[in-house]
Amino acid sequence: MSAAVKICGITDRPALAAATEAGADWIGLVFFPPSPRFLTPGAASALLASGPHPDPVGLFVRPSLDEIAEVLARVKLAALQVYGDAAHVAALRARFGLPVWRAVGVSAPADAPAEAAGADRLVLEAKPPPGAKRPGGNAQRLDWSLLEGWRPPAPWMLAGGLDPANVGAAIRATGAPAVDVSSGVETAPGRKDPGLIRAFVAAARAA
Repeated sequence: MSAAVKICGITDRPALAAATEAGADWIGLVFFPPSPRFLTPGAASALLASGPHPDPVGLFVRPSLDEIAEVLARVKLAALQVYGDAAHVAALRARFGLPVWRAVGVSAPADAPAEAAGADRLVLEAKPPPGAKRPGGNAQRLDWSLLEGWRPPAPWMLAGGLDPANVGAAIRATGAPAVDVSSGVETAPGRKDPGLIRAFVAAARAA
C-alpha cells in the first residue's frame, strides 16, 4: 500500500489545484502568523471555496481554544495539527471533537514517542535548529536512522526536509505510512510550485 500524502502550507489556487489533481490525501492550512504560509480564516475559507480539494488540516502552534474556535467558525477542517503537550491535545479533542495530530520534534532515538498521549496521529520531524522562530517548517531533514526499532503507538506521518528527490528513500527507510511536505515543493518560502507538488505525490506513491 502506498504512503498517504499531505501537502502543507497551501496558500493559493494553483497549488490547491495541483494537490487535488495529483491525488494528495490532505492539504495543510497554516494558522500561525510568523509563518510565510500563514492564512487568515477568511483567506482559508475563500481558498477552499474556489474548487475541489483534499481534506484540509489546520496547523496551529500552542493555540488557545478561542483561536481554534475562530478558525472553525469560518473553515471546515478535517483535523487539527498542533504543537502542544498532551494536556493541550486532550483539551482540543474534548472541545471540538476533531482528530488531533500532534507534531513531535526528534533529534535522538529517545525523542520518538512511546505513547500517543491522546493524539490521533503523530507527525515526526526534526527538532528546530537553535534560534528558529518556528517550531516546524524549517526545512530540516529528520535523521531517518533515529527511527530504527521505534514502535509507533499511533498512526504517524514523516515530515521534515522531504522533497520529490528523497521522499521515496525516506518511505523505504522508515516504513512511514504517510508523508508531509511543505518547503520541499516550494521555489521560495510560501511559494508552492505545482510541478513539484505533482512530482512529490508521484514519488511517494511509487515508493
